[in-house]
Amino acid sequence: MVVSDAEELEVGDPVEVAVENAVRKAQAVAAEEPVLGVDTVVVLDAAIYGKPADDAEARATLERLSGRVHEVVSGLAVVEGGTVRTASATTRVTFRDLDAATLDWYLATEEWRERAGGYAIQGRGAALVAGIEGDYLNVVGLPVQALLELLPGILQPPV
Repeated sequence: MVVSDAEELEVGDPVEVAVENAVRKAQAVAAEEPVLGVDTVVVLDAAIYGKPADDAEARATLERLSGRVHEVVSGLAVVEGGTVRTASATTRVTFRDLDAATLDWYLATEEWRERAGGYAIQGRGAALVAGIEGDYLNVVGLPVQALLELLPGILQPPV
């Protein structure tokens, strides 16, 4: 895995932003093989929440998500030679009502760092979630169903 230093968009239509960021990430990596770029954003009331910069921003984001339904949008891009193929996935996530003690506990874990929306559903962040509609793996960060549609031969052994 190579982490791209591509500049990421933070405003616009959430699906377009996630897909464009995925394209930028994939194009920033020089490779002879196909390159997969993925970007995930959290959306509430048409506002995009990426990775919080610090504890205060993480708290503010989680307070906004508390007791509400938000969307997790992922963009995928495969760059191979001069060809770019893209896909996206959206999952609706409902948060529990989060009291101050729960927020303090979660923020202290520091699991929110480098996580879109300031939480990781596959870890302790599962305690913040009341339910989801859609692809759980999308919320984790890689929508496998969308990936398989984008690269249907990925499960086949190489020839």
